[in-house]
Amino acid sequence: MISLLDTRARITGGTLSAVDAIRAARARIAERDPALGAVLRTAPTETPVPESGPLAGIAVGIKDIIDTADMATEFGSGIYAGWRPRADAAIVARLRALGAVPLAKTATTAFAGLDPAATVNPHDAGHTPGGSSSGSAAAVAAGIFPLALGTQTGGSVIRPAAFCGVAAIKPSFRLLPTVGVKTFSWALDTLGLFGASVPDIAHALALIADRPEIETAAPERPRLALCLQDFAGSADDDAVAALMRAARAAERAGAVVTDLTLPEPFAQAWRAHPTVQDVEARQALAWEYAVHRDALPPILRGQLDRAQALNTADYDAGRRDAHRARRLLKETFSDVDAILTLSSVGRAPQGLGSTGDARFNRLWTLMGVPCVNVPVPGDGLPLGVQVVARFGDDGRALAVARMIEGALLRA
Repeated sequence: MISLLDTRARITGGTLSAVDAIRAARARIAERDPALGAVLRTAPTETPVPESGPLAGIAVGIKDIIDTADMATEFGSGIYAGWRPRADAAIVARLRALGAVPLAKTATTAFAGLDPAATVNPHDAGHTPGGSSSGSAAAVAAGIFPLALGTQTGGSVIRPAAFCGVAAIKPSFRLLPTVGVKTFSWALDTLGLFGASVPDIAHALALIADRPEIETAAPERPRLALCLQDFAGSADDDAVAALMRAARAAERAGAVVTDLTLPEPFAQAWRAHPTVQDVEARQALAWEYAVHRDALPPILRGQLDRAQALNTADYDAGRRDAHRARRLLKETFSDVDAILTLSSVGRAPQGLGSTGDARFNRLWTLMGVPCVNVPVPGDGLPLGVQVVARFGDDGRALAVARMIEGALLRA
């Protein structure tokens, strides 16, 4: 993988120019992506490459539900083939202001739903890279970009990061602006970042959000709660083993780890997530469903068909369940600094007909709290663990994740 911090160090040290860094990224796309299918299109060759700025020389992959003025934005669907926005999304404009080059659009499932894209897992082409931010996760894992953007409505940042073996953060809800991002669920959609390491994504998030404290947070002897989310069902044995390995690594690094069982209101909120999501998707994609239903891919079409029967009373009840759980979670974080839990059911499933299962992600998305995937080194396809912190405490989530990542690498 390509480290953002290492690339920037070479540029500031004078051994690499920003122009050459972007040229090298274009070469990696040409060399590696034909077997991967993560990159849909690239920025014009005449795209300016700033030589100054804190992210100068950093090529960024942009999930193809995020508007770019210089590249088509097709939302993973032929309905929008060739569609060109007139303006960049707010997040893309921010990247350009920092000197970064949004170099390519990365593959997404249609409208960030569950129907797989053409991308394969860079570790084994017979396995899914996850979804819906499949192209972004796979491109970072394959060493094409040092940074890529994704979005999460259920588990579409953390799960593909775990499957592809990269660091990623789903920040606190609305920390990053979603203006210019295709909506699936306005109460859930959250922009996220993929990178080679936790320090890379911490540095990028601190700059993009203009919050330097995100990168400098460093809790001493953090209190961690180990949580299996039993209401979400069982995980594969190797996923649980990776979680326990991460917990022991955290203890060696000085953390205090205790067990946490979430009470019933969290299970109620977990069960409410699909209702909140699908009622909003029914409205967000109303035009596409009314005018182009037959052009929608089968899983999304069926999801929207079923959503027509959902009522506002169910939606309101789901929102109340979420609000109740958020209050309880705030109380939970009065006793712990972060929660350590599963990123996915297990390793990336075999076959390309599914993007995997988001059941260990969706509660935290509904809670709006920051979540970080930490890759767990080992043999075979990648595994990851998830660090969750209180709302707005993204720096603490990243600091704990950085501690665990370092301890795992030293083991």
